[in-house]
Amino acid sequence: MAGRYFDEWQVGDRVQHAITRTVTETDNVLITTLTHNPQPLHLDHEAAAKTEFGKPLVNSCFTFSLMVGVSVHDTTLGTLIANLGYDKLVFPNPVFAGDTLRSESECLEVRESKSRPNAGIVTWAHRSFNQRDQLVCECTRTALLQKRPQ
Repeated sequence: MAGRYFDEWQVGDRVQHAITRTVTETDNVLITTLTHNPQPLHLDHEAAAKTEFGKPLVNSCFTFSLMVGVSVHDTTLGTLIANLGYDKLVFPNPVFAGDTLRSESECLEVRESKSRPNAGIVTWAHRSFNQRDQLVCECTRTALLQKRPQ
């Protein structure tokens, strides 16, 4: 098990996730079609060429999911009871096919669960950056985690 128990988190803990990913056009087409998103900005090179971006944007659902997915190994793998929510989701810069993304997580809050003596609640800021160190995605995530077994 790689994730941390509730008891192992402290406010201010930072994790630089080792997994990076170069986003492909296939990633973008798959997430866009799997979610039935007909947005030409993601799928139509000719339509996207006429926008301020000049080429297709990667679907933000992929960017968000990749950021959270690469965090799991270092945060909640094997210790998660439930994700309680994602908040303050922003995409301050676009992502394009060929961009390489890296992510980090920062522990913002830890608190005991009022209803579960064997669990606690942790909130992180997850952030993802492209190869130019531009922030491309950020959110807060709150999860209910197991406490270390006694």
